[in-house]
Amino acid sequence: MLYFLLLAMAGGGTSTPSTAVVTEPVANMYSRPTRDADVVSQAIYSTNVSIIEEQKNWLKIRTPDAYTGWIESSAAVRRGAYAASGRVAEVANLFASVYREKDITKHQPVITVPLEAKLEVIAGPVGADDRWLEVRLPDERTAWVQSGDVQFNIQKLSIRDVIEYSRRFLGLPYLWGGTSTFGYDCSGFTQMLCRRRGVLIPRDADQQAAWEGMEKVALDRLEPGDLLYFGSRPDHITHTGMYIGNSEFINATPHLHPVIQICSLGDAHWKELLVAARRLK
Repeated sequence: MLYFLLLAMAGGGTSTPSTAVVTEPVANMYSRPTRDADVVSQAIYSTNVSIIEEQKNWLKIRTPDAYTGWIESSAAVRRGAYAASGRVAEVANLFASVYREKDITKHQPVITVPLEAKLEVIAGPVGADDRWLEVRLPDERTAWVQSGDVQFNIQKLSIRDVIEYSRRFLGLPYLWGGTSTFGYDCSGFTQMLCRRRGVLIPRDADQQAAWEGMEKVALDRLEPGDLLYFGSRPDHITHTGMYIGNSEFINATPHLHPVIQICSLGDAHWKELLVAARRLK
């Protein structure tokens, strides 16, 4: 016991693997335990994460896609897995507001969470006219969400359906490190679209292009649903988007207009940078 205590003290923190659940709508993940560091990714509300290191007011976490980074400890609650069994609803609208009672007028929402956030449902709706579900939050509080904001047992989408689905996000802001409807970056957006197809791909664009779950596609053999990768050269990939047909692709980009938008491969900017294409196996 003394050995492990001395080892932890020598490292300036503790190495105590455990689990937690994100309780902020979106928690920034930093490269170092300070807000002055760069944001490397985000973890959204209800995400179950592993704690791999701890320092004062900070937790180094690993998300389900094996990405690591530092979050402020106030952004999560230490506990076992949340919404991993039982009756679980997933936010299907771009956002869902959660209330302290079955009324949207009496008080401000307890919290507003993004698409894909999960909630443990403990009751409701009651009767055909009742639109409310009672939920248990990760911190054990109970609250209410409107049933129209969530779905149960969300099904995988076909390539055709995921392309149509992707258009829902047009105009949402580009955000470096973003993984939610509050703002996506390029690889966060394509990762989310692949989740709708039932596949969890790596977080970053270069990691995705190198992933064994993808197969290479010749640039003159593109099909809708293929992922496109851009960069200064094939071994330096910095951007990605999803091909939707007719020489167009949808992507989250800061180029010209920092939003999710449809761009053309005929555009000189993108034609020069396109270096690879991949197809899910």
